[in-house]
Amino acid sequence: MTQLSFDVQLNPRARSAGEREEVLANPGFGQFFTDHMISIDWTEGRGWHDARLQPYGPLVLDPATSVFHYAQELFEGLKAYRQSGGSIVAFRPHANAARFNRSAARMAMPELPEDVFVQSLELLVQTDREWVPTTDGHSLYLRPFMIATQAALGVNHPSRTYKYMVIASPAASYFSGGVKPVSVWLSTEFTRAAPGGTGFAKCGGNYAAAFVAQRQAVQEGCDQVVWLDAFEHRWVEEMGGMNLFFVFGDRLVTPTLTGTLLPGITRDSILSIAAELGLRPEEGKISIEDWQSACESGELTEVFACGTAAVVTPVGSVKGADRGWAVGDGTPGPVTMKIREELVGIQYGFRPDTRDWIHKIC
Repeated sequence: MTQLSFDVQLNPRARSAGEREEVLANPGFGQFFTDHMISIDWTEGRGWHDARLQPYGPLVLDPATSVFHYAQELFEGLKAYRQSGGSIVAFRPHANAARFNRSAARMAMPELPEDVFVQSLELLVQTDREWVPTTDGHSLYLRPFMIATQAALGVNHPSRTYKYMVIASPAASYFSGGVKPVSVWLSTEFTRAAPGGTGFAKCGGNYAAAFVAQRQAVQEGCDQVVWLDAFEHRWVEEMGGMNLFFVFGDRLVTPTLTGTLLPGITRDSILSIAAELGLRPEEGKISIEDWQSACESGELTEVFACGTAAVVTPVGSVKGADRGWAVGDGTPGPVTMKIREELVGIQYGFRPDTRDWIHKIC
């Protein structure tokens, strides 16, 4: 086990209980942040050092800092939950740590020992435990990230210095007023990722490249964009930043990981629990023609996306430049809701955790 010694600097201007409760009453998502943050530096030849918990606040970076010019950065996203018995837990944080390091390897950045990754989450959540909401469906969103910090221009080599950080933000339930199906736009004009690229890495460039297509989806009256393959623009990959699942009776199909899709931890969890819920999970290829015809014939009854923020999001309708159709009757289907309830139940402690996915923090 690898761990670092953290210098702890508590925030002398931490919000009062009243100020904190005002935020927690209506936190939204990613709008408010807790009183502290984690920072660890990496230098070539020295490795990871200067680990600290410090007051949340701005960073001072040279205008020539590499991250601004060459986008060498990555991030993760996971949540801390207050369970029914009062314990505060995380869901599969070691899986996030492993994916963080896969992203780091692809972005030519240093890997962070998995135990240090989890240790950093534990320290921040333990310190800011009062920020973990008690309201049903609310949670504390954790955002670990790493940026290249060398102040130098030049594209011949990656940065020689980096900073790893963790910040935390209280988050409301993704669906206010109940789970709502989304409408999706098939993007045939833009591509999220291609083989050999950074599609499987959780780096900001993937999301920046997606904004124009998401804006197009909204202009077309849809909630989200669905990404298709880079070559034929007909094979379904993912929805926005979420993985997709297709329900054919008791068959549960999700696009195969090819290097262009993000390997979602929620996706992996669903594949793991599906059999226990009476489903036959499989990975495969689904074209937009298959999707449309199977919906029209009734063979495909439900489609949903999955990810950390919403857990499970039903898809109610599909629109493209030359086509459009409904999924089922346009409402959240029974398989979608059963899977969502199982995962949420494990996260909040209402269902048994038979796979040791729940990591107790405090």
